[in-house]
Amino acid sequence: MIHAHDSVIVRTMTRILIPLIQLFALYVLFFGQFGPGGGFAGGVMLGASLILGILVFGPDAPPCRLAKKVIHGDGIGLMIFVGVGGLCLIGGGEFLNYANLDIPGIDSDARRRSLGILLTQIGVAVDIAVTAISIVISLSLINGEESHD
Repeated sequence: MIHAHDSVIVRTMTRILIPLIQLFALYVLFFGQFGPGGGFAGGVMLGASLILGILVFGPDAPPCRLAKKVIHGDGIGLMIFVGVGGLCLIGGGEFLNYANLDIPGIDSDARRRSLGILLTQIGVAVDIAVTAISIVISLSLINGEESHD
């Protein structure tokens, strides 16, 4: 079972680091198509920031409410990914061919491709973050059940 950390220094530094990690994760996610990064790296960092909160404050603390709510969003990332691909099919192209992404008000192929890539990367990031948090919480529950036996 995961217990809250008792060090004031660790708790204070964690309160400072979690928003910074999440901000950098969003930067990596949104600008990953222009350089190293993207959905996987951004999702890992988002998941790690929430896991850090669970490990330092404990699973029942108020800062960890978001992590518990995120677990219920399993599959949303996949729905975003498949939804973008489906919109490309509806537009008359192949699956994930962003040039055929039919979005009103966007006429440029380059803008459609950029938006399509960003949306699929968001879907990947959501699924990676949810999976990482689910693994940590599942392992902590299994460990907690074994110690009670």
